[in-house]
Amino acid sequence: MAPADSSRPADPHADTDEVSPGSGLGTRLVARLAERHETLACAESLTAGLVAATVADTPGASAVLLGGIVAYAAEVKTALLGVPAELVDRVGTVDPAVAVAMAEGVRRRLGSTWGLSTTGVAGPGPSEGRPAGTVHVAVAGPSGTVTRALELNGTRAQIRAASVAAVLRLALEATGATGRTLAPPGEPRGTVGVSVHRPGPPAPHDPAPAT
Repeated sequence: MAPADSSRPADPHADTDEVSPGSGLGTRLVARLAERHETLACAESLTAGLVAATVADTPGASAVLLGGIVAYAAEVKTALLGVPAELVDRVGTVDPAVAVAMAEGVRRRLGSTWGLSTTGVAGPGPSEGRPAGTVHVAVAGPSGTVTRALELNGTRAQIRAASVAAVLRLALEATGATGRTLAPPGEPRGTVGVSVHRPGPPAPHDPAPAT
């Protein structure tokens, strides 16, 4: 990955206002779900609670946000979110299938209408053979799960903030879907991936927290 350019935002669609307290994406998502009497839960790795905190910055979020699980370590992903250990052994923790399993796991465990997840490498260096800025986010709902792959540039803080904006934007797309149906579970795990590359095989599992 090319060195980060501090003059360039981490995500062309994610400015800092979108992830500041009480702003744009979180406010819109809370309003949409509150109107429908639907709830959400968050499973977070590299964002470590920032998604839930951004949602909670909106007054009235208590009607929507049930809670979250910060699953930074691989063993927490498997123990609390039900991410298959064999999957982690095979692909590592920075993978779209892991993001999907996290979103579905937190939705199931907390009993929410929607489950949001983030996993990736915040930097400053690579981890598990993935460069900093490699991020996967997912949203699980009643009709299935969608996931999005990101390649972000910027500082550690910018990558984490852009990841928050990306998963909230994906949640807005999923909850406001019109004229389309989310992939049902079982096709493969309900995943619809959006990616611009096919990463190579991951490096052997790194015991240090990577995401």
